[in-house]
Amino acid sequence: MATLPTLAAQKLFVGGQWIEASTGRAFKTINPATEEAICDVAEGDAKDIDGAVTAARKAYEEGAWPRMAASERGKLLWRIADLLEKRVDEFAMLESMDAGKPLAEAKAVDLHECIEVLRYYAGFATKITGETLPAAGASFVFTLREPVGVIGAITPWNFPLLLSVWKIAPALSAGNTVVHKPASLTPLSALRFAGLCQEAGLPDGVLNVVTGPGSTAGQALVSHPGVDKIAFTGETSTGKSIMKGAADTLKRVSLELGGKSPNIVFADADLDAAARGAINGIFYNKGEVCCAGSRLFVEEPVRDALLEKIQARLKKFTVGDPLDPKTRMGPVVSKSQLEKVQAAIETGRREGARLVAGGDRPAGLPRGYYLNPTLFDGVSNSMRIAREEIFGPVLATIPFKTIEEAIAQGNDSPYGLSAAVWTRDIKKAHRAARALKAGTVWVNTYNLFDATAPFGGYKQSGFGRELGKDALDLYTQVKTVWVDLS
Repeated sequence: MATLPTLAAQKLFVGGQWIEASTGRAFKTINPATEEAICDVAEGDAKDIDGAVTAARKAYEEGAWPRMAASERGKLLWRIADLLEKRVDEFAMLESMDAGKPLAEAKAVDLHECIEVLRYYAGFATKITGETLPAAGASFVFTLREPVGVIGAITPWNFPLLLSVWKIAPALSAGNTVVHKPASLTPLSALRFAGLCQEAGLPDGVLNVVTGPGSTAGQALVSHPGVDKIAFTGETSTGKSIMKGAADTLKRVSLELGGKSPNIVFADADLDAAARGAINGIFYNKGEVCCAGSRLFVEEPVRDALLEKIQARLKKFTVGDPLDPKTRMGPVVSKSQLEKVQAAIETGRREGARLVAGGDRPAGLPRGYYLNPTLFDGVSNSMRIAREEIFGPVLATIPFKTIEEAIAQGNDSPYGLSAAVWTRDIKKAHRAARALKAGTVWVNTYNLFDATAPFGGYKQSGFGRELGKDALDLYTQVKTVWVDLS
């Protein structure tokens, strides 16, 4: 089994330099599996954000990065991917220590996807082009697609490096510079990634990382007049606050927010596959997934059979040390998150939902923020556990009778990030996929992602699309040029 490394105190990365926070303060990042401090991390505030934005602005206005040949930017992004690939074990360990992810999962999923995304946008650097337009009259009219400028990236703790790369890679590919404010619960991989980018040859000031609370460092980044765009992933309530904070400077905003995704199983589905999909949809990454399939809608004739298959699989589900190769689910990210999930479970009980499995903490694990995967049956779509995002390993099972009822209840949510449909009927699958109000719909699968496939939400799950060519719309702007030829 892997052993935990010892880490030195972490500094801010600004203008290509590792510096202490202006306040001189630091906070501890905690290993959720042991409840012990990993290391001290510099606590940046508004003054540090201002320094980072100044460095990013200088790199954008005066530096080589936006003026560099697109092919050279692409080569550098590819070099970063190569270096990351060589250090997969190191970064996977950081993610496991900081976020409680099973080590094998962090390596095979998170880091693999990071590398793929970097290489995808490395290739796109030379594909960002304008158009010539058939305007009337004696004019030559064309468009230029240019970078936006200084990007403020604010990222969450559930996929610390992956969701950072989702923003940083397309932003850099288009020629922008970035100030990154990672989540305070999981800052380590972002800082190590900045060092890796510097090693690859990224010019000073192009990527800056300021760690610190969202209430100070994050808020300062949102309101800073030197920032041209905010890219945020996190809670819906925080997204609303960011929109308000960005209004005074009219900076562009893209938001990937919460979800309460419907996972709909019809009676004609492959129930073994649906059971696997239901477990993957909610218990992968401890349920700390914005698109988690937390509402399991099951057609009534197969409800008991599906629940039996899910329970049988849960009996073999291993909760424990993230460094153990046998572990399927590690601890939730923090004590406060554990308490939030436990409170939601108690709410479900009070509301009258039937607790079928879990709801308690694993025996034999006295330390760590562990929780058994939890399954409720007899849930109404009006219950709080069906309305509110829990962001933990809690599955609410809701029966339905018709496709119309399933779609209506699936859409009856303020969220619209993702959904899934399980059926052998291709017409039914297409009908449901079109009717569900969600940015992603999986059919007979769950939680598949690819660098080429755009991801984002409807309704209060946010707006803008990450991944794929659509993400470049977030980090570029169009200029029209008229040339009089008369």
